[in-house]
Amino acid sequence: MAGETILVVDDESHIVDLTRLYLEREGFVVHAAGDGETALARIRDLRPALVVLDLMLPRLDGWEVCRRVRAESDLPILMLTARDDDVDKIVGLELGADDYLTKPFNPRELVARVRAILRRAERASSPAGAPLRLGDVEIDPARREVRVADRQVRLRAKEFDLLHALAEHRGLVLTREQLLQRVWGYDFYGQTRTVDVHVAHLRKHLEPSASVRIETVTGVGYKLVA
Repeated sequence: MAGETILVVDDESHIVDLTRLYLEREGFVVHAAGDGETALARIRDLRPALVVLDLMLPRLDGWEVCRRVRAESDLPILMLTARDDDVDKIVGLELGADDYLTKPFNPRELVARVRAILRRAERASSPAGAPLRLGDVEIDPARREVRVADRQVRLRAKEFDLLHALAEHRGLVLTREQLLQRVWGYDFYGQTRTVDVHVAHLRKHLEPSASVRIETVTGVGYKLVA
């Protein structure tokens, strides 16, 4: 993990300098961009392991950068937002961001989240187990493919990981905190809305299924029923 390239995209120089300082201490190679258009060019040139992406950018905002990146790849993205606004966070997650932090943030927490995202990405690329068959849904961890009612559906990285976690514990209730730990790889306490957003997406993908559904257990979490 050390030695991997991180691109920090922010037009506030003190944020870039602080982020660079803490990430370089951990052995990462850090590059920076101050606007959205430059960020896209640097992503193509550098092929970083992860992007720390501010939402409020000149020339091209963070939402649009995220949208364009997600149209081409599953490059891990940690979004930064200056407002503690659920709408900003939910939109970012719906566009495919892996995580987010609200400014001002603790730089140690940023490093922890970067490491967690990269660990999850590494696990996703590692050899996996045998396919799981639940009713008319098939989950293939090795190929990271899902078929619903004999039709392949395209899931984002965390959507796949969330479905796989629920499928491995089918019939059992997993709390939002447990799902955050399993899928996002660290204690994301207090931000359980992240799970709700991704469950809503998964339910839409599972709609063609006549035999598999995700149930809400009020006040607790979710379970996959087949």
